[in-house]
Amino acid sequence: MLLSRIPLAIALQALSLLFSPASAATVTFSIPPSPQIPNPAALPPSTHATLTALGASYAAPLTVDNTFVFRNVTPGSYLGDVHCATHGFAPLRVDVISVTAGDDDVKSASDGGVSLRVWETFRGNDWDNKGEEIKPATVGGGFPVKALGSKIYYTERGGFNIFSILKNPMILMGLVSLALFVGMPKLVENMDPEMRAEFEEQSKKNPMNSLMSGGQSGSSPMGNFDMAGFLAGQGSGGKEEQAPIPGNGGNSGKKGGKR
Repeated sequence: MLLSRIPLAIALQALSLLFSPASAATVTFSIPPSPQIPNPAALPPSTHATLTALGASYAAPLTVDNTFVFRNVTPGSYLGDVHCATHGFAPLRVDVISVTAGDDDVKSASDGGVSLRVWETFRGNDWDNKGEEIKPATVGGGFPVKALGSKIYYTERGGFNIFSILKNPMILMGLVSLALFVGMPKLVENMDPEMRAEFEEQSKKNPMNSLMSGGQSGSSPMGNFDMAGFLAGQGSGGKEEQAPIPGNGGNSGKKGGKR
């Protein structure tokens, strides 16, 4: 009759404590305010933490006081992770050590004859490569979790910037060509007469100048320049008489004249 008067929740809690291991511990993580997270209460409700080891796994949701509470954690070495959709957190190594009556060098951090020690750990390294040891907070007794920063899933599209256009190599080449096209005639006009005459003479001898002028034979002596023949290595395109090749052909002609 007495048991029926006790609420069901209290009865279940009493049974869980009755059948829980004697060396189980309670591990608490806390998220303190930081420049990355000024208000930890604004984190998504889906934020949770896990303790994983070989053959054991624990999960705890985010509470109203920005903590994660793992109850009945058996002795062992665990990897602590905080899973959040908006921010990233540093992983932790949590060692739950069973303390006997004769261990004087290990101080129990919680009830139940166990000791808790937490270090920073690094992914991809050996498990024994531990970082700085983390001490529990003075208020609440939870181990603080370091926030690394916010997660960025999308890159913001940059706005229009005139300097980004000038960084284009094609735009730079066009501007340089335009400067040469506009500045070269003015540069020629300001040249010394003798130097200008020499420059014009050199321009007339340039075969590319005849191509740029439209290939008019009257305007330039190189107007009949054969570009295809020049590239093929056949000279300027004029028919050249081939010199007689000394050999049997020449001797045969001389022999044919004799009787």
